[in-house]
Amino acid sequence: MGTRAITRPERQAPGPRGLPLLGNLDVFRSPDPLAEMTALQRQYGNLVRLTFGPRVVHLLFGAGEFKYVLQDNNRNYIKGRTFDKTKPLLGEGLLTSEGEFWRRQRRLIQPMFNRQRIGSFLPVMVAVVEEMLGRWRRFPPGEVVDISREMARLTLEIISRVMFSTGLTPDEADTVSQVMPELMRETNRRISSLTGLRERLPLPGVIRYRRSIQALEQILYRLIEERRRSGEDHPDLLGMLLAAREAGQAAMSDRQIRDELMTIFLAGHETTAALMDWTLVLLSRHPESRRRLQAEVDRVLGGRTPDLADLEQLTYTFNVLQESLRLYPPAWALARQAIGQDEIDGYTIPAGSGMVLVPLVAHHSPEYWDNPEGFDPDRFEPDRSAGRPAYAFIPFGGGPRLCLGNNFALQEATIALAMIAQQAELDLAPGCPVTAMNDFTLRPAQGIWMRLRWRA
Repeated sequence: MGTRAITRPERQAPGPRGLPLLGNLDVFRSPDPLAEMTALQRQYGNLVRLTFGPRVVHLLFGAGEFKYVLQDNNRNYIKGRTFDKTKPLLGEGLLTSEGEFWRRQRRLIQPMFNRQRIGSFLPVMVAVVEEMLGRWRRFPPGEVVDISREMARLTLEIISRVMFSTGLTPDEADTVSQVMPELMRETNRRISSLTGLRERLPLPGVIRYRRSIQALEQILYRLIEERRRSGEDHPDLLGMLLAAREAGQAAMSDRQIRDELMTIFLAGHETTAALMDWTLVLLSRHPESRRRLQAEVDRVLGGRTPDLADLEQLTYTFNVLQESLRLYPPAWALARQAIGQDEIDGYTIPAGSGMVLVPLVAHHSPEYWDNPEGFDPDRFEPDRSAGRPAYAFIPFGGGPRLCLGNNFALQEATIALAMIAQQAELDLAPGCPVTAMNDFTLRPAQGIWMRLRWRA
């Protein structure tokens, strides 16, 4: 693998010849990113060099390369230009900040996502899923439901209550529901844009984006101000952020709390909603797996709502979610930027070059997985996982910047999936194809229409 010093003449990684001026701009415009990236990996290997005008970007496809960039030499690889584009929305939150400031914030926030804290949020998660199922019960028999919309609504409600136990006003809840889709669309557009020109133009989407940020900021600052003024202690994420400080250090400023709340808000619902979307689609396509999941849920829960002890017993349910994350990782590509010159697989990585790690390809690679295109939750059983490189499966990234909310998301998804499977069956409606959107987040390109039936 890589070394931290170049001791031989520079050797350029292989890659496709690009167009004059535009370079390889077409690579990220493919309607099928898995096919496009897999073809590049097969032709050139696990490290591929691309150009976009004057910029050099390397694609990485293998577990060893992922481990090197995310863990072994992680201090040479920052979030860089890609995530700078999100700072109007996320500011200096945990997803975008760097260096010692990021390390300090990570130390402050990490205890908020330990096992005990996450477990304390279980009653909120159960209550929100119960409310959703109760609302579904009022639908006409055999109703066709846009599950993508339902899952976005579910995860947004859960993260809202976990963050602000005192709740939003009805008008604020409506505002959040209205602005979040626009914020996610424009954020994805900015991240996917290779020129950086879009955010400088007075386009309608850009104007809506700025107004949406302002609307959400007003809500967050109102909540921060009222909580500070009241002095009340609430066991929610806002209360924890207000109380967090290191010995001898001041508490976070309102602006920093705003940045962290924005980050948790976006990261805390978009990817989990995508996970639930793909999982329900896969179970509709694989009825035998759905029957196994239902049998496990019936045996473990016995008709009641789940508690913490049940989660350890829902092993097949958890494996179904893992297999969904393997086939459709919401964070299908991870962006980094090299600070200094480096070497990977014997090839020179110039200082300043972009790095795009593509877990989507590794998750489908026959090097790591038997029958990689098949849906097989049992592949995550311990006896079949032995010997598989840890970085062959990185739906939440890896190394020091492993997603802090990974266990929160998996607990939330396990509860939601178990409670849905306990009561209902969802089947894809005929004539409603499901395709993936080629965006920074791998999510359905349109609604997922499914017919709802209640179990006897």
